[in-house]
Amino acid sequence: MRNLFGTDGVRGTANEMPMTPELSMQLGRAVTFLVGRGKKHVPRVLIGKDTRLSGYMLEQALAAGICSMGGRVILCGPVPTPAVAHLTTTMRADAGIVISASHNPYQDNGIKIFGADGFKLPDEEEAEIERLMGNDALLSPRPTGPGIGRAEKLEDARGRYVTFAKNTFPRDLTLDGVRVVVDAAHGAAYKTAPSVFAELGASLWCLGVKPNGTNINRDSGALHPDNVRAEVVRRRAHIGIALDGDADRLIVVDEKGQIVDGDAVMAICASRMLQAGELKKNTLVATVMSNLGLERAIEAMGGKMIRTAVGDRYVVEAMRAGGYNLGGEQSGHLIFLDHASTGDGTIAALQVLALMMRTGKPLSTLAQSAMERVPQVLENVNLPARKPLEEMQSLNALAEKVKKGLGEEGRILIRWSGTEPKLRIMLEGPNPDQLVVWAKELAGAAKKDTRPE
Repeated sequence: MRNLFGTDGVRGTANEMPMTPELSMQLGRAVTFLVGRGKKHVPRVLIGKDTRLSGYMLEQALAAGICSMGGRVILCGPVPTPAVAHLTTTMRADAGIVISASHNPYQDNGIKIFGADGFKLPDEEEAEIERLMGNDALLSPRPTGPGIGRAEKLEDARGRYVTFAKNTFPRDLTLDGVRVVVDAAHGAAYKTAPSVFAELGASLWCLGVKPNGTNINRDSGALHPDNVRAEVVRRRAHIGIALDGDADRLIVVDEKGQIVDGDAVMAICASRMLQAGELKKNTLVATVMSNLGLERAIEAMGGKMIRTAVGDRYVVEAMRAGGYNLGGEQSGHLIFLDHASTGDGTIAALQVLALMMRTGKPLSTLAQSAMERVPQVLENVNLPARKPLEEMQSLNALAEKVKKGLGEEGRILIRWSGTEPKLRIMLEGPNPDQLVVWAKELAGAAKKDTRPE
């Protein structure tokens, strides 16, 4: 059982439990012990962060914990989450730690951990870290004298990642003459994303590249793509690229200013990969939140789609277990396992751009022909208690009626958020007005089930 780690590491309000420097130091010690166990060399742990003010505090606490266990710390400064995954493998580090709360506001922060292979730690290893943190005796004795670790800065961390990202773009193509708007959300990619696209030849307009420690994700990036949409139209750009705070996800905007979400990008890329015989086992991996239209489009092209629980880590786990190479989430986490071990907004954008260049078609045309979206309604309900779904009788009874009403033409999905005290209700079907009515009724039933006695 894991109490500290959620679906994407540890997360919370910075300087409040669990995101305190004290806990971060414990976490650093436990990670170093875990990855160094049985090794003859000094464990090496790489740390990257986004641009949040609290990153300084947590970075130093993690480094102190690692050094107290005799580990060597490699500090990368502000870099995207996928950069940490890449650098962990190329630097042959034993682990990589990212300090980021992704798309959350600056007051929050988080910690997620990559193994030496560049993949996020599995649940059982996160549980082991929690066990070690809860028993200081397991981490004793502490080294003294020359056994204490040290920290050093990796000066060219950004440059190494920029080179890596550029090399995922076909060498016979350039972005000469392509007009690109990029919004880095004042986050971790504020330096790297502009460098990648500019060095490949794009004419570039940049938004969200002036972080001050408190403006990450604020009215910018993947969560607020209206700025990109307006700039794309104003500049007559070919594409808009909106990243989130740690740049592991992407929302694309076409030349008309229309949003192209993760489902549409997966449909576009899966179509091309199927035609080229590059989609392994003709299979796309997505989550239960992906639109039914995506599944139908993949099947119409002769492929199949596998669904996982919500969370890019579960998509990656299914991809690795099944030997698949393309997967992602509607929210914009897109995983191209041939290129990267985790979601990477910059690399995903480069794959879309390469497809545009190969076909000579504008993004709006590619997106429109890729899939026919089924109307989808999402309802988020704040409830006073996190009650097990199987015990919510009113909700379950109504959900069964809705399921029968939808038949084969739609889907219903009800789940608790993995990071917030919210119940998420998703309905898909041919009649959007009826979906809205049902969603409201289901929300009312959930409130009734959780009402204090």
